[in-house]
Amino acid sequence: MAPVPASKHFDYLVLGGGSGGIASARRAAEFGIKVVVDGTIYSADHILVAVGGQPTLPTIPGAELGITSDGFFQLKERPQRVVVVGAGYIAVEMAQIFAGLGSSTTLAIRGHTVLRYFDSLISEAVTEEVEHSGVNIKRGMEVATVKKTSEGVVVTLNTGEVLPPADVLLWAVGRSPNTEGLGCDEINMSLDKQGHVVVDDFQNTNIEGVYALGDVAGKALLTPVAIAAGRRLAHRLFDNQPSLKLDYTNIPSVVFSHPPIGSIGLTEKEATQQFGEENITVYETKFSPMYHAMTTRKQNTVMKLICKGKKETVVGLHMMGRGCDEMLQGFGVAVKMGATKSDFDSCVAIHPTSSEEFVTMRNPRK
Repeated sequence: MAPVPASKHFDYLVLGGGSGGIASARRAAEFGIKVVVDGTIYSADHILVAVGGQPTLPTIPGAELGITSDGFFQLKERPQRVVVVGAGYIAVEMAQIFAGLGSSTTLAIRGHTVLRYFDSLISEAVTEEVEHSGVNIKRGMEVATVKKTSEGVVVTLNTGEVLPPADVLLWAVGRSPNTEGLGCDEINMSLDKQGHVVVDDFQNTNIEGVYALGDVAGKALLTPVAIAAGRRLAHRLFDNQPSLKLDYTNIPSVVFSHPPIGSIGLTEKEATQQFGEENITVYETKFSPMYHAMTTRKQNTVMKLICKGKKETVVGLHMMGRGCDEMLQGFGVAVKMGATKSDFDSCVAIHPTSSEEFVTMRNPRK
């Protein structure tokens, strides 16, 4: 491939205008670096690929009749009847938003619980809460075909069951990286089987001076992760911190379900596989917060600590309940620092709060 003439040369060229690219560009600009965030062809000493990803549509007849989470924000009015397909956090959040607004909402999932990659305690508890919020869950189902009729969008499941016509079908079945048509093949940039740009711990691609981060790199697809990786890359390249990189372990994450979920570290299954069942101690609790003392329905909060070894280092912390999204940041710092169960126990409880449960758990689960 012949070299492409460049009209301008920059210190740092960012491809893509998402959170990670913008964060890295802004941080680099603080160091006096000439930065461009654009779609025009330029040359640069350092090039960051941060073009993100996009929602995936399944390869079934009629899939194009549905929308994705992007299309949700283009709706002009509330649909009366909705079908959401998927079991991840976007599917859960979208389904509960629709149900909360008064739409008749069906959620079709392949397994028996939503958020299956979370700890089983959380997955089971949030599935129960999704149903209590008014969402009708169709378990063990996959969509076979979609058709448009005069009554609405009609979804046929792989069991042969035909769902009632819907005004909106929303797909939440995953995301794909925006590498198609980017020219990766022309420069022999390494991609994985899903099309993500392959990077090392420092966000380096296989091409010197070219980096990638965020959804396009396929690691921890969360906006704050892309921002953190982008800022660290800028410091490494332009602030004389050559060893700086993002640690992708123990990243706190929240699902804004109703009630919300907070999670950091290993699930019980992962911890058992990694360290052995005999080296794992689990503490868990289930209760109704004081907020619900005077409500008709007593919404539960569930919490779990997963500890490793005789020192009981906390390797997993998981919770679902009112306020759990706000609680997680502080506990995330503790887990990141390698806190032990005794460290948690030594902290005086703040009463009355739900978070005090994490520092008052006495008896491990049998």
